[in-house]
Amino acid sequence: MADDEPTRAARLLDAQARAERLFAEMERRGLVAPGEGERAVSDRVRDLANELFGTTRHWHKRIVRSGPNTLEPYRENPPDRLIGTDDIVFADFGPIFEEYEADFGRTFVLGDDPVKRRLRDDLPEIFAAGKRFFEADPDITGKRLYTEVRRLTAEAGWELGGWHAGHLVGEFPHERIDGADTESYIAPANDTPLRRTDKAGRNCHWILEIHLIDRQREFGGFYEELLTL
Repeated sequence: MADDEPTRAARLLDAQARAERLFAEMERRGLVAPGEGERAVSDRVRDLANELFGTTRHWHKRIVRSGPNTLEPYRENPPDRLIGTDDIVFADFGPIFEEYEADFGRTFVLGDDPVKRRLRDDLPEIFAAGKRFFEADPDITGKRLYTEVRRLTAEAGWELGGWHAGHLVGEFPHERIDGADTESYIAPANDTPLRRTDKAGRNCHWILEIHLIDRQREFGGFYEELLTL
């Protein structure tokens, strides 16, 4: 039997809280460090999720990217790269906790580069502004929120790195919530309201993701978590 809406919301929030703890522990243990390969770090985070929570499944590919690889959108698969001493790194993981998906992304700066630090610090600010914009408009569409995120990004002096700014999330696998790709993303072509129910009558829940890039300096950063809860 499917969970009721309060239970669904609580379990999505619990999944995110576990992902947040995973990232905090990853940072505490210094897994993102100079001289480490991206794939090796990704594997260590995978093993850490298993150690902490018994998690063995992730609903999307595990991503750790550094330096110029941080310019690449999700669908690309850049070659493995060693993390440098004055580098920027982001991690994007989708662990499954008790059949509910988390989707969590954060950016780490190694060294003192002021532009990399500014980008890292701008990520949560743009996320928060995007979330406030969403909360202020009960009928907001994917297109309208994407347009605002792009405006906020340009205002901060960056460029968006992907074709969308978020997607549906829920019980694994979330792709079954809505088969229409356009309507499953916070994207320019999505004119449907984000606050709606799926074909099974369940509330749609969304991830907001911010991928900022500086094409000239050849680096970017990433930040994502739940938008609707």
